[in-house]
Amino acid sequence: MNSASRPGTDFRPFAGQRIAVVGLGRAGLPAAARLRDWGAEVACWDDGAPARAAAETAGFVLRDPSQGRLAADALLLSPGIPHTLPRPHPAAAAARAAGVPILCDVEFLYRAVRAAGSQAAFLGITGTNGKSTTTALLHHILAVAGRVSEVGGNLGPAALGLNMLGSEGFYTLEMSSYSLERIASVGFKVGVMLNLSPDHLDRHGSMAGYAAAKANVFARQGRDDFAVLGQDDALSTSMAAGLAARLVPISGQRPIPGGVWAADRSLRDDAGEIADLRQAPALPGSHNAQNAAAAAATALALGIGRAAIAAGLASFAGLPHRQELVGEIGGVRFINDSKATNADSAARALASYDRVVWIAGGTGKEGGIESLAPQFGRIARAILIGRDGPAFAATLAAHGVPQEVAGTLEAALPAAAAAARGGAAPVVLLSPAAASWDQFTGFDARGDRFRALVQAMAAADWGRAA
Repeated sequence: MNSASRPGTDFRPFAGQRIAVVGLGRAGLPAAARLRDWGAEVACWDDGAPARAAAETAGFVLRDPSQGRLAADALLLSPGIPHTLPRPHPAAAAARAAGVPILCDVEFLYRAVRAAGSQAAFLGITGTNGKSTTTALLHHILAVAGRVSEVGGNLGPAALGLNMLGSEGFYTLEMSSYSLERIASVGFKVGVMLNLSPDHLDRHGSMAGYAAAKANVFARQGRDDFAVLGQDDALSTSMAAGLAARLVPISGQRPIPGGVWAADRSLRDDAGEIADLRQAPALPGSHNAQNAAAAAATALALGIGRAAIAAGLASFAGLPHRQELVGEIGGVRFINDSKATNADSAARALASYDRVVWIAGGTGKEGGIESLAPQFGRIARAILIGRDGPAFAATLAAHGVPQEVAGTLEAALPAAAAAARGGAAPVVLLSPAAASWDQFTGFDARGDRFRALVQAMAAADWGRAA
């Protein structure tokens, strides 16, 4: 098989298998189509009528899993659909009753690749924060080094939309906890665990459940594999016990002998400097230093040269909605960090700037923003939006932080810009510390709206008018 190819029409690794696909969104319907191409007998379902209609148009059989026994050998359940907590979807309940395994699309890709005789390496990147940036950064470094890499998973595109690769190829995959708890045979050549802080507790039931799902990135590894493990929080560090793979510790804050770390913006290992992170403008802050350390450690484990790693770090353009500079007007920088949907992620963004006007709020997570108190001194003024904006404002007021509730992003940006123009801070930072579902279809829609508002402000010569 070539390094990037699709097997012929006679490649049918799932022939004779009945696979139920439930959840027909961005990934589900394409996954169903590919499984059908690969010989599976596929039955589909979605709780939404438009998605069901699209599946029928594509020629799929619809089968409501809540009606009787699940007649399938496996269930591909969309990652966002719960199979246990807070309440199992009827498809998951039917699968459990029938003893049918509940799997994610990465599992099916892995089985297909191995059935094709390819030993392409699977690289799994997870963590509460930073996994998208690290995944994209590693893929970029591999490309700079001339290696063949397909990137996807939780980052997108979906795993079953990726090309088939030969044994010299790499699947660079962002793995959410939702997907990691639904793999059964995948063994990652390199498993990366960046950090762990409270998130998705409604889905996993507790921090212990959440940590167990994340730790599955190291399951089924052997002595020839690598476990890249963050050392900047105690929960991640504790995962070192019992690892079968070779441990590579990483830090964005301090020297870690035997690993890869960043200190004073110098990325290093025991052999010396790997790269000067001051030459990597898309990777500000200690959290991105940890992301860089993880990507570099993985690349080194795969035999990538230090010069290629440094070149990849320097040329990485960053990802949308993750400390994305969307405009600079009248000396004020506008930063879109809409992906910060929890307090821990917002803390990393706040720590990257000396002084900001902060736009935050939305659907807050358990605990709100009290944990951000060590960063409150960086906030010249806070402008709050969304459902939990008033609750965030109360927390900030109790700590003496100037704040106001604007309600919407459309109202918040002019208020934030006016405060910045008045000399409060040189940066307007959208880093919401909250989910976006109360006002937007996702963090990306929230970030896109912020970018559009900033661009409209620039077009109106806001900086000159100031």
